[in-house]
Amino acid sequence: MTLEARIAAFREVVEEWLRGLYHGMIAHPAYEKIESEAEDVEDTFMLACFPDAFGIPSPVSYYTAELLPYLEDEFEAWERRMWDRGSLLERKGHQYHF
Repeated sequence: MTLEARIAAFREVVEEWLRGLYHGMIAHPAYEKIESEAEDVEDTFMLACFPDAFGIPSPVSYYTAELLPYLEDEFEAWERRMWDRGSLLERKGHQYHF
């Protein structure tokens, strides 16, 4: 086997491996499910920290207010998502095709 043939064979193996890696990490449909689940977890955390933004009284609001300077960028986007969303049950229902 010549050096050119060995390099070509190695490149084919690496290209096939990279295609599989790309498909598994980015192009696979599970990526969207993982992304939406991560968004749900983030929304739940923000709701636990700032329930008073939606009129839910919380005794720990005084302490979680200290997190607001660190989470100010995420807070506006989260508040917009929460008001635009129909309900959490509706979103989870779409996940299970109800």
